[in-house]
Amino acid sequence: MYIESLSLTNYRNYEELLIEFENKVNVILGENAQGKTNVMESIYVLAMAKSHRTSNDKDLIRWDQDYAKIEGRVQKQHGSLPLQLVISKKGKKAKCNHIEQRKLSQYVGNMNVVMFAPEDLNLVKGSPQVRRRFIDMEIGQVSPIYLHDMSQYQKILQQRNHFLKMLQIKKQTDETMLEILTEQFIQTAVKIITKRFEFLRLLQNWAKPIHQGISRGLETLEIQYKPSVDVLDRLDLSKMVASYQEKFEKVKSREIERGTTLFGPHRDDLLFFVNNRDVQTFGSQGQQRTTALSVKLAEIELIHAEIGEYPILLLDDVLSELDDYRQSHLLNTIQGKVQTFVTTTSVDGIDHQTLKEASAFEVTSGTMRRVN
Repeated sequence: MYIESLSLTNYRNYEELLIEFENKVNVILGENAQGKTNVMESIYVLAMAKSHRTSNDKDLIRWDQDYAKIEGRVQKQHGSLPLQLVISKKGKKAKCNHIEQRKLSQYVGNMNVVMFAPEDLNLVKGSPQVRRRFIDMEIGQVSPIYLHDMSQYQKILQQRNHFLKMLQIKKQTDETMLEILTEQFIQTAVKIITKRFEFLRLLQNWAKPIHQGISRGLETLEIQYKPSVDVLDRLDLSKMVASYQEKFEKVKSREIERGTTLFGPHRDDLLFFVNNRDVQTFGSQGQQRTTALSVKLAEIELIHAEIGEYPILLLDDVLSELDDYRQSHLLNTIQGKVQTFVTTTSVDGIDHQTLKEASAFEVTSGTMRRVN
């Protein structure tokens, strides 16, 4: 798949923008703070209905305006698909093929993207929250059911935390409601971690050979899911439920004391091992970067395997963060098969055929024009 055209209205520092792209590498050039990353972000938001840079949608609306609009036309195997996302202070409205989508979970997945930005190098060494967000965003692209389950989980978690707070401050004393919420919580949590285990198994299958290629056969990558509850048999749902029930029974008094849910998918983590050593703790910066790059390239292949089309790749200011060898490996991998957007202040020093054949655009103060 590839994005043919992009239109922005009142988006960040863009008042109006209409631009067309080809199904190849598109290089977006410009000095810092001119709006290169805003273009990348808008493509990501059009696909995911949320930003990778901010959780506050109001940040996406141009100063002193009431709304922002992103429109794009995506070319897929079965034809052209128009997408539209309007962001206002009241929320978001999404249209697919001119039809308004009742839920954002029905909208996400119509256009698939993989973003690789400098902050993604934090995937390995950053906080567990970064890794959980990564898992949730990627599974959500290929599984609308997962997005629905996550939404249910967040609601139940909020209700459960609220009730625990009530018990903590003695505004409630009857624990019956807590038992009901815990049961609902467990049923949803088990669905989520089952999907996460399955996704990471597939990701590992793709990432392992990619990592071996980048490390010239010297390193073996292993990805592990680290649940906060010791689920003894992740293939047996009834055993997983039993593990959760046992855990919550044990920690009930502690949870009431603290007024919050102490375990569940919102507290789980990912571990990366290279040659059986934890990369986060013992890996060099080079190994951490190779791991992050391997995972991102694996994502591209995994999405292709799941939906039968390659996603759009967004490389936001990341080439300068990689050494020549990793740059070449990345560009060789995408050459000729993935529509790619690259932002950079300059392509000087990057000697690769892919960039020589790329379309180039220049961004200056919220305007964008093609230069070749």
